[in-house]
Amino acid sequence: MANESAEIIIRRVKKVQGGGHHGGAWKVAYADFVTAMMAFFMVMWIVGISDKQQRAAISDYFNNPSATIGTAQQPAAGANGPGGPSSSVIQLNGSMNRPMMDDVVQREKLPPSSPEEARKVAQEQDRKRLEALRVELMKAISQSQALEPFKDQLLLDITKEGLRIQIVDKQNRPMFDLGGASLKSYTTTILAELAKFIDTVPNHISITGHTDTTQYGNDGGYTNWELSTDRANAARRALIAGGMQADKIDRIVGLASTVLFDKQHPDNPINRRISIIVMNQDTEADRRNEAAAVSDVPTPADGVVAATGDGAATVGEAPASVPAAAPAAATAAAVRASSP
Repeated sequence: MANESAEIIIRRVKKVQGGGHHGGAWKVAYADFVTAMMAFFMVMWIVGISDKQQRAAISDYFNNPSATIGTAQQPAAGANGPGGPSSSVIQLNGSMNRPMMDDVVQREKLPPSSPEEARKVAQEQDRKRLEALRVELMKAISQSQALEPFKDQLLLDITKEGLRIQIVDKQNRPMFDLGGASLKSYTTTILAELAKFIDTVPNHISITGHTDTTQYGNDGGYTNWELSTDRANAARRALIAGGMQADKIDRIVGLASTVLFDKQHPDNPINRRISIIVMNQDTEADRRNEAAAVSDVPTPADGVVAATGDGAATVGEAPASVPAAAPAAATAAAVRASSP
C-alpha cells in the first residue's frame, strides 16, 4: 500500500483582474432611448409654445415640402417627378439671405400705389393710434391713484366713430351736483387726467351729455336737454383747464335721455354720463362734409326764402315794390288779345 503511488490532482485557479469586459451593446440602446426621449420632449415643447396658425403652417410644410409657397396638399413636382427633390434653391434664412436694412427702409418709404391704398394705410395707422391710446388709458386707470378709485365709472371701447370714453354716474357717487351742471371735485380730477392723454393724439373729439329719464324742469323751461348740454360744456371747460388744446373739440352735444346706456332700467344712474369720443379720420371727414353742406346754404340778406316740394330751401330776390292791381277791363282786353 505504501508503495502505491498517490494520484496527483492539479487545480488551476484563474484570477480575473478588474471584473473583465461585459460588452457595451446596452449603452447603444440606452443612448438611442435618451435621444428619442429628448426629441419627443422637444416636439411637445414646440407644440406647446406655437399657436394654431403656426401648427397649421408646420403641417402644411410636411404635406407639401416644396420651395414654392402654396396651399396644395400634394407633393410638388421636382426634378425627378412628384415627390422628388426640388430644383429650386432653398433659402435657409442665413445672414447672406437676409435683406439689407437699406432695402427694408426703402420699401417702407415707398408711396402707396393708389389713393385707395393710401386711404387704407392712413386708416390702419389711425386705428393703431387709437388702440394704443386705449391701452395707455387702461394702464393709467389701473395705476393712477387719482383714477383707480373710479375705474368702474370709466368705460373705454372702440366704436365705428373712434375711441369712446364714458364717465358714468354711480349710486352715491355722481359726477355732477344733483340736477345741475357743476362738476364734483373728483370729476374735475378725472377730466384733467384724461386731458393729458387725449392731447397726445392729433384726433379731434366730440363731447356728449346724457341724462336718465327722470324729468328735470322748472318754470323757466329748463329741461334735461339743457341739462345734458350744460354738463357736456362743463366737461369741455374741465378738459381745457387740464391742458388739452381747445381747438381739438369738434362739437358739444346734449341728448337728454334719448340714448340710454341701460335701456332695461331707464332710471339707472349709469344712464347719467358724459361720453367723449376721440374721432377717427372717417368720422372727422364726415363731420367736415356736414359742416360744408350747412355752410353751402345761402343766408338771405334781403332775399326771400322758400321751400320747394322736396324740402330744399331756395333764395330769390324780393321785388322792389308790389305793382298795383290792373283795371279789370284792361286785364280782360289783354286776355282777349292773347287768345287765338
